[in-house]
Amino acid sequence: MAAVRILVASRLAAASAFAPLPGRLRLLSPDGQMPPSRSALHGSAPRPGAKVAVVLSGCGVYDGTEIHEASAILVHLSRGGAEVQIFAPDIPQMHVIDHTKGQPSESETRNVLAESARIARGKITDLAKLHAANHDAAIFPGGFGAAKNLLCCIAPVLAAKVLRGVEVTVGHEQEEGGKWPYAGTAEAIKALGAKHCVKGVAEAHVDQKNKVVTTPAFMCETALHHIHDGIGAMVKKVLELTRK
Repeated sequence: MAAVRILVASRLAAASAFAPLPGRLRLLSPDGQMPPSRSALHGSAPRPGAKVAVVLSGCGVYDGTEIHEASAILVHLSRGGAEVQIFAPDIPQMHVIDHTKGQPSESETRNVLAESARIARGKITDLAKLHAANHDAAIFPGGFGAAKNLLCCIAPVLAAKVLRGVEVTVGHEQEEGGKWPYAGTAEAIKALGAKHCVKGVAEAHVDQKNKVVTTPAFMCETALHHIHDGIGAMVKKVLELTRK
């Protein structure tokens, strides 16, 4: 189960409901200068684009972040010229899943930040240091880790829990023979007072009022390139909103 959602600009403040967000930690080198940052992915070349925080919840669809979604987000953000900083909470995972069996591995424990660093290639920051004022938008990739390690709900439901009346999509509202196996999530969104908007897997929905963008992603059983296209549509809309 996975879907992607994003908060833009003024609505980024709502992200403070997910974790304490003190000011960003700044470390000086012995000569008093700022050292090169390891927190921004491919940040060595200055870019004038939007500053986007990507919040991960581990590494692996069943107990962390859906890796294909995270990768697609980073590719599209890079193509769009965004300056990306990746975050994850420094906490133990709820549990560890053996992805070959789809079952918990009772003897293992893992840390969400350490696991997320695999996706970030080591360039990651503790979520507690994310400050809304430093970013134009925040993107939350899907995966069961969003429910297990962040706020006990999948990515679009995060927005529904925080922003009353927000519009989001998880795709279609009927299973349609198994094509939309998690269609029931739409009813959970409505129960929170949010509006669910039916969209195809390659589409993204924009809530202009709340500046929230969502796309179904792996809520749909389909070819991987369709998921990639939908995430591309979402990232494009996000970057458009940051320029307004």
